Amino acid sequence: MSRDCFYRVRASKELTIFSVLEILRVVEFKSLKLVTLLIVGVLVLVGLAGLLKALSHNKPNVLSPHTSVTQASPQILPNNKVKYPQDFTFVLVGDSMTATLGNSDELRMYMKKYYYNKSFEFLNYGFGSTNILSVEQRLTQKTQYYREYRPILDIDFDLILIESFGNNPLSQYPLDEGLKIQTQTLDKIVSLIKNSNPRAVIVFVATIAPNSKKYGEGQVELSPEKRAEWAAERTAYIKNHIAYAQSHNIPLVNVYQKSLLNGDGNLEYLDKTNYIHRSPSGVYFISHEIADFIYQNKILDLVKKD
Repeated sequence: MSRDCFYRVRASKELTIFSVLEILRVVEFKSLKLVTLLIVGVLVLVGLAGLLKALSHNKPNVLSPHTSVTQASPQILPNNKVKYPQDFTFVLVGDSMTATLGNSDELRMYMKKYYYNKSFEFLNYGFGSTNILSVEQRLTQKTQYYREYRPILDIDFDLILIESFGNNPLSQYPLDEGLKIQTQTLDKIVSLIKNSNPRAVIVFVATIAPNSKKYGEGQVELSPEKRAEWAAERTAYIKNHIAYAQSHNIPLVNVYQKSLLNGDGNLEYLDKTNYIHRSPSGVYFISHEIADFIYQNKILDLVKKD
């Protein structure tokens, strides 16, 4: 190889090595730049997060009309009753027809539409498969229904809704005797509530009408005649509950009357698995009826506030 050729080859190799080194340098610079940008970005985000946290601690609580006024815990009053922090505390008492209202989300929704600037606490004492005779215990003693419940009369409530318990009649007695016992029991219940909490309002609720052709279908085997007989017995107790409210000037949410279709219980409001309990439509229906009744009749104005 000539000397000239040798230098050309050597120069070519040096140029190649230089190019490779230059490329690596550029890549290294860009990588370092990328890493630096990432680090700066993280630091900026951390700084913003800290700033937002600091601002949130100093931000005043601005409540919309539909925001609960307080999340404070109940307090014990000097008379040892439990007082909830909401503007109004409702107690719902009944059987499974009340239990199916659950946390009363639908009722709370309708009440907020009428009273957007008020807060409500709903305490559901609806116990399935119980009759009117069990209410006194719920009022005066601790009771168990999947969990422990404090006595209702230990609560400083504003309004108590007493459902008819019509789907759990006193079938161990002849009908006339059972209705008489129902009336006597209501006398005692009303007296206990008025003596313990004279400022509270008592409201009766007549539940959704039974359907004489479908009652209990899917849950209990009955002949058509027996099914109609069962529905008639339950209707008698619901109507007696209505009559008691009317004769004692107790406000009445007459869901029974409004749930009739051609003289029988409207199937739209009944659970299709047993035709006893409320369907989802039935839950919305009775929740709306209760809220609408309270608003239209200015029931909250009757509550005597301390």
